[in-house]
Amino acid sequence: MGMLANANGVKNKKKILIVDDSALMRRVMCDIINSDERFQVVEQAFDGEAAYALLKQNQYDGVVLDVNMPKINGIQLLRILQKDKIRVRIMMASTDTREGASVTMEALDLGAIDFIEKPANIVYLKGDEFKKKFLDILQAVVTSRQTNISSLPVLPRQKQEENTKKLVSLVRKSAPVVGGQKLVALACSTGGPKALQSVIPRLPAELAAPVLIVQHMPKGFTQSLAERLDSLSPMKVKEAAEGDVLENGTIYISMGGKHMNVVTKAGKPTITYTDEPPREGVKPCANYMYESLKTSNYSQIVCVVLTGMGADGTKGIVNLETAKKIHVIAQDEETSTVYGMPKAIAATGLVNQVVALDDVAQEIIMNVGVR
Repeated sequence: MGMLANANGVKNKKKILIVDDSALMRRVMCDIINSDERFQVVEQAFDGEAAYALLKQNQYDGVVLDVNMPKINGIQLLRILQKDKIRVRIMMASTDTREGASVTMEALDLGAIDFIEKPANIVYLKGDEFKKKFLDILQAVVTSRQTNISSLPVLPRQKQEENTKKLVSLVRKSAPVVGGQKLVALACSTGGPKALQSVIPRLPAELAAPVLIVQHMPKGFTQSLAERLDSLSPMKVKEAAEGDVLENGTIYISMGGKHMNVVTKAGKPTITYTDEPPREGVKPCANYMYESLKTSNYSQIVCVVLTGMGADGTKGIVNLETAKKIHVIAQDEETSTVYGMPKAIAATGLVNQVVALDDVAQEIIMNVGVR
């Protein structure tokens, strides 16, 4: 009996492929993954070419992929897998250099679900904090609804722009100008960078509100995310800096590794960062952003919760609702990479609309209006 249970236990473990040219990294990751009964490393590859050969032949529940490798690097491999329509769930192992962060954004574009930041320090690499983070991300990746091959149709950029223009003129004609200032406050995590590309580029420069975004990411990566979204969007997108005064038509992404708040300084809504420990296991934490808006001068806050593991945003929105008029938009289960954060806010009964990812921008425009 014991034998049988044991065999079944092993059989149900999620099968993981590790792809990394560093023998040390492979060993460390192997130890971390195999220490958890949910997973088992079944294969290792030391370059992209060997990984491709394995992925053509076998199926894995998850792949941990390094970026910099000989022969075929991580980005090239992701491109080949998309071209060949080989479905996989991929977690990137990334460096936090400026170039590393920009390459990570590209990897997320090409279908990687999430990433872990490889620490330079070997001691941290073997510590409990890194191990827990690694396993949490791996679990989110292997259980994700999405793979690297999107099942959602992608609208060409020109078509997106046309649709936005039509919507803007429609809103101009039909929506009465409402008094009072509005603000959009958005939270997302796993699957967020890709999801934001379906929302942010569709918002017009004339949007009658500033937009705040908390995307869970380590320090250094949020700058690259802001730059990428800015290059795709009519609105200005920036990593929020200490002291930024919020302006309509601008999108402010919280810096990784700090908590973003809004305070009123000289009568103006201003960004300020605080350095409390992680909350909900994350830093930045959207709960702080939502709670800081309780004392702001905004008459209505449109709260948007997109894909992500965990429940960040829910407590903050529940608290915000006690002081402000809010309108809550949550992403639906079907289009969420990980249906954690939107599910948590939906459970509160505060959600006004549950919409597919492609409809989020439209609902924001309809609720906020344009200048």
